[in-house]
Amino acid sequence: MSDNNNKTPKRTGGLGRGLGSLLEGNKYTGKIDSNTINEVNTIADIAIDQIQTNPYQPRTHFDQGALEELAESIRIQGIIQPITVRQLDQKSYQLISGERRYQAAKMAGLTTIPAYIRKADDQQMLEMALIENIQRENLNAIEIALSYQRLLSECSLKQEELGDRVGKKRTTVTNYLRLLKLPPDIQIALRDNVISMGHARALINIDTIENQLEVFKKVVNEELSVRKVEELVRNLQNATKKPDPQHKLQFNKYEEEIRSVETRLSSQFGTKIQVKANNDGKGEIKIPFVSVDELNRILELLNY
Repeated sequence: MSDNNNKTPKRTGGLGRGLGSLLEGNKYTGKIDSNTINEVNTIADIAIDQIQTNPYQPRTHFDQGALEELAESIRIQGIIQPITVRQLDQKSYQLISGERRYQAAKMAGLTTIPAYIRKADDQQMLEMALIENIQRENLNAIEIALSYQRLLSECSLKQEELGDRVGKKRTTVTNYLRLLKLPPDIQIALRDNVISMGHARALINIDTIENQLEVFKKVVNEELSVRKVEELVRNLQNATKKPDPQHKLQFNKYEEEIRSVETRLSSQFGTKIQVKANNDGKGEIKIPFVSVDELNRILELLNY
């Protein structure tokens, strides 16, 4: 019996299975004529050698092993999801999103690739590339934070707009952005998965860089849990508080619980919150702000 009957048929191009749902509302034109300017909002098979990479691509490294696995999948299944491009002229296009699929398709030996053609200026190119990476790639916390920062600074988005674009609550966006205030050594450790985001969120509540680094070294050397780090931070905050010259501080039976609440609220609101309580359980919560914009942000978090 011939071995050919046992081989899985391989595909050298085309749209792959299950693409019908992706084409709803978009016109599929098949292989395009390279001498024409094509209608936007269409999907077409474009020659790979006519596509330029995205100069605004925020990721500079792609895992080679993962690319090879994707290339093998493409050899068998074809391209399941089209890349997105903009047309520069009659014979050239530029990637907006889908560089992993584009690189893997080249590795798989494809000569054409299905692409969604749309109109975009340079700022939209950057915005779409960043948002696609945030939503689709397995980014670490620092890469996400840097992408958020670029969207704010280079795409002129406000935090509430950014939250809407990436489908995240504003508090989530704020917590990621706060990570960029940590010293480089801690950011690198978070990027390399030496510590978790929970560790980093606790460390950022320490007032000075020196103390942050001191606790960070202890976390790494002793492989401390997030809960243990939060406890260390509370103890450090208590030790650095100045005593009241008028009154002796009395032991507060709620002290540990209060400091825990204080740390968690500070992380949630993106600002250092003070919680005070006496032995009768009475007290107050202070939420500082430095601008009207920050006050409005806090009011939004309180659903006010």
